[in-house]
Amino acid sequence: MNAEPSSLQARARVHAALGDPARLAIVDALTLGDASPGEIAAELGMPTNLVAHHVKVLQEAGLIARTRSEGDRRRTYLHLVPGVLSILTAPRLDGAERVVFVCTHNSARSQLAAALWRDRIGGSVTSAGTHPAPCVHPRAIRIAREHGLTLDPAGTHHVDDVLHDGDLVIAVCDNAHEDLTSAARPRLHWSIPDPSRIDTDAAFEATYTDLAGRIDRITPARPGR
Repeated sequence: MNAEPSSLQARARVHAALGDPARLAIVDALTLGDASPGEIAAELGMPTNLVAHHVKVLQEAGLIARTRSEGDRRRTYLHLVPGVLSILTAPRLDGAERVVFVCTHNSARSQLAAALWRDRIGGSVTSAGTHPAPCVHPRAIRIAREHGLTLDPAGTHHVDDVLHDGDLVIAVCDNAHEDLTSAARPRLHWSIPDPSRIDTDAAFEATYTDLAGRIDRITPARPGR
C-alpha cells in the first residue's frame, strides 16, 4: 500500500530539516534535555541570529516546540516533539556514579522521575529539591501506585544534602535549572510543568507520561552502557 502524500511530505520536511549540520547539532543537543535558544547558541558556539533561523526551520518541520519558562517568564525553552525522532539514537552520556533528579519542592516531578528511572533503567538514582516540601504530593503517590511504582510519602530532601561529586544532575523544572549554579549546575534540563499548579489527576498523569517518554528516549544513552 502506498503511503499517504501528506505523510510523505511530513517525512520529507523532517529529512530536509536535518540535512543541515547546524540543525542536526541543535537536535542532538535537545535529544537529552531542553534548552533556551541562548543556551543552544553558547553550547554550539553559534551566533544567536543563526540559531533563530535554524530553530524556525526545525519548528516548521514539526521537530521542535517552544514553551515559556515557569520561572523567568521572559525566557523560552526548546524541546523535541515526542515521537518525531524515534528513528534517531540519542547521543551517549558519559558514565556517572549516580543520577539525581532535581525540582523545586521534590514532591512530584523529581520523585516520579527517580522512581521511573529506577524501574526502567536501574542503578543508583535519587531526587532532591531546591526548596523541598514537607512531604510528597498525594497525587504523585497515587499516580505512581497506579503504574506499579512506590514513593516514600516523607522522602523529600534538600539538594545540598544529596549531591555528591560524580552525580549526573537532571533538573526537571525550570526554576531548579535556573537557580542551581556552580558545582550543582544540572547536566541536563527537562522543562516539565509543575502539575501541582493545576492539581488534578490528569495533570499528574501527564507529568508521568512526559517523564516516562523522556526516560525511554534516554535509555540507549544511559551511563554505564
